[in-house]
Amino acid sequence: MADPTKLSVEKALEKIRQRDEPKSENSRLDEKTDALNEEIKRMRAQRLRLERQGKRD
Repeated sequence: MADPTKLSVEKALEKIRQRDEPKSENSRLDEKTDALNEEIKRMRAQRLRLERQGKRD
C-alpha cells in the first residue's frame, strides 16, 4: 500500500506552482511600479523644463 504522505508528481508540481504564483504576481507589480516611477520622473523633468522656458518668455 502507498504511503499516504507521498504526493503524486502532478500534485507536487501543482503545489510548487501555487507557491511560485504570488512571487510572480509581486514581481509583475514591482515592474509596473518601477515603470510608473520612471514616468513620474520624466514628467517632473518635463514640467521643470516648461516652467524654466515660461520664465524666459
